[in-house]
Amino acid sequence: MEHPLNTNSWRTRALAASWCVALGIFVMVAADNTGIAQQAPAAGQPAAAAAPGGQAPAQTVPGRQGAAPQGQGRGRGPAPVDTLGAGPWDFPAGRGARIHVSVVTKGLDHPWGIAFLPDGGMLVTERPGRLRQIKNGVLDPTPIGPMPEMLATGLGGLLDVALHPRFAQNRLIYLAYSKPGPKGPGDATTAVLRAKWDGGSTLTEVKDILVADAYHGGPGSPQGLGPASGSYGSRLAWDRAGFLYVSLGDRNYPPASQNPASHIGKILRLRDDGTVPADNPYVSRPGYKPEIYSLGHRNPLGLAFHPVSGELWSTEEGPQGGDELNKIEMGKNYGWPRTSLGRNYDGTRVGEGFSAPGLEDPVVFWVPAIAISGLSFYDGDKFPAWKGNALVGAMRNNTGQHIQRVQFNAKGEPTGREIFLAELKQRIREVKPGPDGFIYAITDETFGAVLKIEPAP
Repeated sequence: MEHPLNTNSWRTRALAASWCVALGIFVMVAADNTGIAQQAPAAGQPAAAAAPGGQAPAQTVPGRQGAAPQGQGRGRGPAPVDTLGAGPWDFPAGRGARIHVSVVTKGLDHPWGIAFLPDGGMLVTERPGRLRQIKNGVLDPTPIGPMPEMLATGLGGLLDVALHPRFAQNRLIYLAYSKPGPKGPGDATTAVLRAKWDGGSTLTEVKDILVADAYHGGPGSPQGLGPASGSYGSRLAWDRAGFLYVSLGDRNYPPASQNPASHIGKILRLRDDGTVPADNPYVSRPGYKPEIYSLGHRNPLGLAFHPVSGELWSTEEGPQGGDELNKIEMGKNYGWPRTSLGRNYDGTRVGEGFSAPGLEDPVVFWVPAIAISGLSFYDGDKFPAWKGNALVGAMRNNTGQHIQRVQFNAKGEPTGREIFLAELKQRIREVKPGPDGFIYAITDETFGAVLKIEPAP
């Protein structure tokens, strides 16, 4: 159920403070190194820097894409194994509901983003740098390309994929990825490319429409709270007017999220060609990047528009506790690192504490953290009781690795939560309803998969 502290009153915040302190102490004492809600470092980094979010070791493919999975040689014990099984499975999904789960396809290496095609197929990104097509339930063995050079280390690589709203007419697709920078090893930023795809294995007219002013991680970069190869954010979402929204994480360097001259830790709003809309909130404000729609974000790993209200929402990973579900509004500041409902990893409070005037509070929060990931809203007909509910993925060992369904009342206030798919013990990177009304989830594993969720017979 939704925790009764998840409201926005100052009285509630005071209660939340004491709640978070107690749980922060619990997390520090009880959790192992993989229990904190950050993401994993690049492969090969010292174990002391690892752990956040229970992140599985990422593929390290510096300066190139399309390499085969690299299951060994990481210095972290035995090679990964496929823990999913073949399925299908029937599971409870809360309050008397039951679901039937089947595997659409396996054979994916750390899948990250998914887009549904008009012909019933799917496009899926793999973080090491491959774009794959699933057609008639079969994974095409030939990746789609060419792909640009990308820094596929840590949590970087090929990230989200989205179709243009008029894809059926113009065949344009959009891909977010980590682009190597000029300052040497580790330097990278978030970029979004646009390309034309005819349904085969070749992209044409490939062009970056955004190269974010978010370079970080190269020699001489300021020291952050974790590896610069994490916390890219990088979700894509379209509004009804045809504007593209792009989320960027703080790259584990929190001060940049409050710097209006940087794209780090921001949600951006663009036209479909990457140019700036004239009504963006900071388009004429000196010292601010004109692409900025909102700021003060830590690691927004989910981005979705409500299908009925048209409101923009985001899921955002907190530090030690304090994962968030936020309603995103133009020009608003979401607090990081000035405020957070989580704690720093040494147990101290973040910035000014749990809340502050002029900064937005989350609509829903999670303490302890679940390593929150993808976000969507259900508006199909296969699960009629779930209409209007938010679906969020979770990736953290012990408290995550499932899907949560967040329920709302008629006023848009959260009233409850249900957990499902926890039995599979898979890191859920993204969850989306398909055009057929069923729900699809992708597992962020070396042996990754696309799962289909239906009502159980």
